[in-house]
Amino acid sequence: MNEINIFKRNQVSIFTLNKSLIILILIATLSISINILAKERARDLGIPFQGTPGVLNAITDVDGVEVSHLTLIDGEGALVQGKGPIRTGVTVVHPRGKRSLEGVFAGWSTLNASGEMTGTTWLEERGLIEGPISITNTHSVGVVRDAAVAWMVNAGWDADWHAPVVAETYDGALNDINGQHITAKQTIKTMNETKTGPVIEGAIGGGTGMVCNGFKGGIGTASRRFSVDDNNYVVGVLVQCNYNWDGEDLRLGSLPVANILPVGQHCHVDLNITRTKNWYPYCEDQIDNLESRTRDGSIIIIIATDAPLLPHQLRRLAKRPSLALGRLGAVSTDGSGDIFVAFSTANKGQVNEHLINKVMHYPNYQLTKAFRATIDATEEAIVNAMVAADTMVGADSLRVKSIPKDKVRALFKND
Repeated sequence: MNEINIFKRNQVSIFTLNKSLIILILIATLSISINILAKERARDLGIPFQGTPGVLNAITDVDGVEVSHLTLIDGEGALVQGKGPIRTGVTVVHPRGKRSLEGVFAGWSTLNASGEMTGTTWLEERGLIEGPISITNTHSVGVVRDAAVAWMVNAGWDADWHAPVVAETYDGALNDINGQHITAKQTIKTMNETKTGPVIEGAIGGGTGMVCNGFKGGIGTASRRFSVDDNNYVVGVLVQCNYNWDGEDLRLGSLPVANILPVGQHCHVDLNITRTKNWYPYCEDQIDNLESRTRDGSIIIIIATDAPLLPHQLRRLAKRPSLALGRLGAVSTDGSGDIFVAFSTANKGQVNEHLINKVMHYPNYQLTKAFRATIDATEEAIVNAMVAADTMVGADSLRVKSIPKDKVRALFKND
């Protein structure tokens, strides 16, 4: 199971454990892990999806890919910069696993560029990604990038300088984003704790404070299998979903639901707390003078495959999540940062910039199969993020509700 690190400030205790207490803690930890992995996913609600998923229906169905999360949750009440409330984190993906020192062929694309993904200039030039791919909040990109550089140096990556890929979405509605609560030490620890296996979804890691399609959002993942001749491949997708905060034009399973589900009903639960951002009303006073937001969130999408795609093909693959967003009703608003990156774990042992390499080349006229798998997996990963995320109350008592699973299930019960 992927590692979760939850740091709660000002709540650290030092104590001595006896054997009985250690056993009780291990049992409690196991129960928490089982409960997390037992959460319903989008398919459990009857939402129809196309394509055949992998065993885990996760990005880690691509052999070698590892994931971990750093989750920071602490404090409640009024926003105080530098103190909280804190609702943020980092999600890390190692394309070949943390022990590998070999890069992967890669490509990237953007649908609307109101956001950031570091390292893409160098990625575009050379067609490679080295080291981990990380996702965090908008104002923590720098510290996470610096941590990735330090991690690569300590791991022994063969280069005199590094340009790791770090992407962001904005969690400033629920989180003290200007408080700079993520540290390099925490991030490096998370980079060392990635694992294969099931990926925990929802309000976790970089997705902790995110809002998606009118409900609580966060991290989601899915995969699809496809074959070419006698060769079997898989595409895995991981998203950090934070777009369309108001849920406009939302569609699920091709069904328009924006006028059926209670989208975008975010509100402040405590009338005694003065709002720092006058974006949403108090729950008890819906008639309110509100200010317009300058942004409407973003989405970061990481695509992994074991098919032997080369950089020019991966650039084409990285464009396809746009079609999945369209299936769900997105228009990619002018303030949204919709940025996608794709990599291939194939050609292991043949990605060496000092030598002549002999690489496999996926057939161009079979790319439609990879394109379709990517679109299908992306659509499901986004909805998985929404289904897994629980209701959250954050800065200035702003509440963002989870998607109402019973209502969604009722919509598709006859399908």
